[in-house]
Amino acid sequence: MVKQPNFILFMTDQQRWDHLGCNGNKVLKTPNIDAIAARGVRFDKFSVASAVCMPNRATLATGRMPSLHGVRYNGVPLTKDSVTFVDLLRAAGYNTGLCGKSHLQNFSDMEVTLPPYTETGAPPPSDLQEARRGTISGSEYEEEKLPKEERQGYLNLQTPFYGFDHVDLVTRHGDRARGHYDEWLKEQHADADSLRGADNAIPEPNYCAPQAWHTSIPEEHYTSTYVADKSVEFLEANAVGKNDSPFFLQCSFPDPHHPYTPPGKYFTMYDPDDIELPGSYNNPSPQPTTAFIQQQTLANAMPRTGNLPFATTERETREIIAVTYGMISMVDDCIGRVVQKLGDLGLAEDTVLLFTSDHGDFMGDHGIMLKGPLHYQSLINVPFIWADPKDGLNDVRNQELGGTIDIARTVLARADLAPYNGMQGHDLGPLMRGEVDKVRDGLILEQDSQKPNFHFDTPIKARTYLTTRWRLSRYMGSKFGELYDLVKDPLEMDNLWNDPDHASVKGELLGEMVMAMIEHQETSPHPTDFA
Repeated sequence: MVKQPNFILFMTDQQRWDHLGCNGNKVLKTPNIDAIAARGVRFDKFSVASAVCMPNRATLATGRMPSLHGVRYNGVPLTKDSVTFVDLLRAAGYNTGLCGKSHLQNFSDMEVTLPPYTETGAPPPSDLQEARRGTISGSEYEEEKLPKEERQGYLNLQTPFYGFDHVDLVTRHGDRARGHYDEWLKEQHADADSLRGADNAIPEPNYCAPQAWHTSIPEEHYTSTYVADKSVEFLEANAVGKNDSPFFLQCSFPDPHHPYTPPGKYFTMYDPDDIELPGSYNNPSPQPTTAFIQQQTLANAMPRTGNLPFATTERETREIIAVTYGMISMVDDCIGRVVQKLGDLGLAEDTVLLFTSDHGDFMGDHGIMLKGPLHYQSLINVPFIWADPKDGLNDVRNQELGGTIDIARTVLARADLAPYNGMQGHDLGPLMRGEVDKVRDGLILEQDSQKPNFHFDTPIKARTYLTTRWRLSRYMGSKFGELYDLVKDPLEMDNLWNDPDHASVKGELLGEMVMAMIEHQETSPHPTDFA
C-alpha cells in the first residue's frame, strides 16, 4: 500500500489574494510563502463561499455551502453532529492537530443583532422552536469562549474537536487574542493584560489610523510566534520513529485581521509613504453601498473601532496597509520556521503544503476598510497554494475557478479517501495536473448578515455568481444589483447592472446562478428505500 501523505494547511485570517509577493505584490515581502508556491500550484481565481469568518471556515471544514452546514453568518456555531473532512482523516488513522484559530464556534458574548423571530399565535415549546430538535447552546458550544465564573470555555475544550485530537487554540485577534494562547502568555508575563491594547502600546506619534497600534507584547510572545511554536511541537511529536501514522496539521494564524497590532520590528517594517493607494480608492462614481459607508463615517455615525466597515483618509489607508504588511511578513517568517522544521525532521518529501485565507479585506478599495456582504474581489478572492512533492508541479499558475469549498475534497482525494455523502465542491487535483481544463463554469457565494448596512434597510441576504469574467450579485428585498466585467474592469468601478447593452449577459448569468443554486441543494441523507 502506498504511504498516505502528511498535510499542513497554513491559514491566515482576512488576507487578500494580492497580499503575497508571489501574486504580484511589489512591496510586501513573503519569501517563505513564495517558496512554497515555487514548489507547487497557485490559483489566481480562488474564491470563498462566504466572505466572513465563521461561514467560510465551516465550509472549509465540511466542504459544504453555508446554507447546508447552517453557519449562515457569524454567531452560529457549527453543530457538533457535522462531519468534517478532518473527521474522515482521523478515522483513516491520521494524527490531527489544530494550532491557532478555529472559529467554528462563537468566541464572544456580543449580543445578537438579528431581530427576534416572531410569528402570530401561541409560541411553540422551547425545544420545538427551531426546524430541528437539538440546540447550539450549552457547554459544548462554549469551547472557544473566554472562561467566566459560570463556564470553563476553552479550558474545558473536549477532543476530538471537529476532528482534531490535538488543539492549541487562539481566539480573537491582534494583541487581544485569547484561548490557550492566553494561558501561555500569562506564563511568560504574569500581568499579560498590561501589555495589551492601544492604551498600553508603544507610542508611534507618526501614526493615526484607527485600530492600529504598536503592541507592547514582544515578538517572541505574539500570537503568530505561539502558533509556529506549537506547530513545531506537533511536528516533533510526529517525527519519523516517534509516530509512523500520517498527520494533518492546520497551522492557523489569527493575523492579519484587525486590530492591526504587529509587534517589534514588524510595526515599522513598511513605510506608509511607500504604499500606493488602491486603484479604486477615489472612485468618482461610487455605488450607493460604499457611498453610504463613506457618508456615515464622515458624519461620525459609523464607529471605527469595531467590526463594521468604515471609511479612511488617504494617510490612514496607507498606514493600515503598511502595518498589515508587517503582520503578514511576521506570519511568513513563522511559516518559514515550520517548513524548516519539517525538513529537519525528514518529513518534507512526504508532506503536502497548502496555504489559504478565510476571506479578504476591502483594505481601502472603494475608500473603505474591513469586510461585509459586498463581494468585491478584494474580499472574495483569496490565495490558494498547493505544493505536493510527489506531483512534479513547480511554479504553476492556474487561472481557472477554484474555491474554499474544494479544499476538503482535494485533500481527501490526495489521501485516497472518499468523501461522505453530501460533501460538495470538486477535487482540484485533475485541474492542477492539467488532466481537465476546468472543474466548473461558475461559482456561487452565499452571505447573510444579522443587521442592515450599506444603505439596505433590512438585514442583508446576498448571493453572488462568479465566472472567470463576470461577477453578478443580488440582494434580497432590493432592486439594487451588481454586474462587473472583471476582464475590462478588474477594479469593479463600472456597475453594468442597469446597462441595456448588457441585459442579455445579465439574463444569462442569472439563469446560470439558478442552476448553480440547484446544483448545491442537499443530497444527504441518502434514501433508504425507493418509497
